[in-house]
Amino acid sequence: MTEFRATPASHTSHVLAEGPVWNPATSSVLWVDVEEGSVFEGRIADGTVELTRQLDFDGRVGAAVPADDGSLLVAAHDRLVVVSSDGDRFDGPALIATGVLSRANDGACDPAGRFVVGTLALDEREGEEFLYRLEDDGSLVALDSDLTLSNGIAWSPGGTVLYSTDTIPGIIWARDYDVETGAVGARRQHLHIQDGFPDGICVDARGYLWVAIWGAGEVRSFSPAGIPSDTVRVAAPHVSSVAFVGDGLDRLLITTAARDLSAAERLVYPDAGRLFLADVQTTGTPTTPWAASALVHL
Repeated sequence: MTEFRATPASHTSHVLAEGPVWNPATSSVLWVDVEEGSVFEGRIADGTVELTRQLDFDGRVGAAVPADDGSLLVAAHDRLVVVSSDGDRFDGPALIATGVLSRANDGACDPAGRFVVGTLALDEREGEEFLYRLEDDGSLVALDSDLTLSNGIAWSPGGTVLYSTDTIPGIIWARDYDVETGAVGARRQHLHIQDGFPDGICVDARGYLWVAIWGAGEVRSFSPAGIPSDTVRVAAPHVSSVAFVGDGLDRLLITTAARDLSAAERLVYPDAGRLFLADVQTTGTPTTPWAASALVHL
């Protein structure tokens, strides 16, 4: 088992940074601050992510991904929103029913460009949250409807397996996935993490799953068989998500949170809420933009 150490890579601290994704078309990184309702874009230079763009929304923001037409697809508080390349915003389908205390959370695109996104409860309800997929006709299909805190989403190399996280019970699910047709198999438990909470995830070129562990100050990797492999130490307890970035997909970008820390803990962890980078001797799988051009209607 190999241990790595991440280094701070942003000038500012976020309340809850989340959802990093590499955009190869612009050689830039997207991420969000969930609690501040902001989407950020930045470029990596000399080990630092330099902020180049910020978009603010009313309410929380769960995720944002680039599209193949230059727009962005944003999982805003309760619905999907398309931000065109010139900044215009268009509301998409609602993710949260009226009167339900939930919000959108993590999202990612499959290798065909379909967007998958989950929800989480803002009250004490358990087992009522969704994992949705946005179809080419603009409709939402529920892949799961019994989650408590839907979180990280990733696909194996080639897209034959879909991994998805339910953070509160500590389970990462796996299911067979047909990229061409979109057919999804029955889910099965892939990992059960009990020392910390699994949050955002990504997959490397070997098929290893990299998992951000909220509450443990680290990222862990697991072989396709679920065997623990590497650990990345992060100087922030609440590690929220992870992605391979850079033109060679050879650096691991890690998001963290400053929320839920006492004043004393903030003194111990002054870098909590910043972005981190780590070199972990492997490369990631290419990211696919949202297939906006395939939509019939949104």
